[in-house]
Amino acid sequence: MSTRLDLFIDRMVSQRACLDHAIAQTAQMTGPVFELGLGNGRTYHHMRERITGRDIFVFERAVASHPDSTPAEELTILGDVTETLPQALDRFGATASLIHADLGGHNREKNDIFARKVSPLIEPLLAPGGLMVSSDRMYFDTLTELELPEGAVPGRCFIYQR
Repeated sequence: MSTRLDLFIDRMVSQRACLDHAIAQTAQMTGPVFELGLGNGRTYHHMRERITGRDIFVFERAVASHPDSTPAEELTILGDVTETLPQALDRFGATASLIHADLGGHNREKNDIFARKVSPLIEPLLAPGGLMVSSDRMYFDTLTELELPEGAVPGRCFIYQR
């Protein structure tokens, strides 16, 4: 049986492997990157250090990140994602080259319910060829789930492509 520490390490290692893979695969794309859920800003900081030539917009209810990991105000979209994602579709259309979501908590059942609710709001934002990386299984009609890159633990991260 895995301990909570084991599960956390698997999630972090998988998140980094999947993000690095997705960043490399979308490097030639020009559309914006969306970070859904800032938290303390670890993955935002990671992406900011590795992505060039694309804006990274962060969707968050309230910013509470480490100062080194706080996005500029003009790149921060505040509010509940069930409201801000439809607004982003009006603003950006289907242009996102990469979307990363780590929106869940510690309750897998609640995470699954939330994933089912936000999947149809995320799906239309992704550009053709764009990638979606999520710490939870998502429910898309038109995106294809991809195999995980080396180093990722199955079930701890998911990658989808339009």
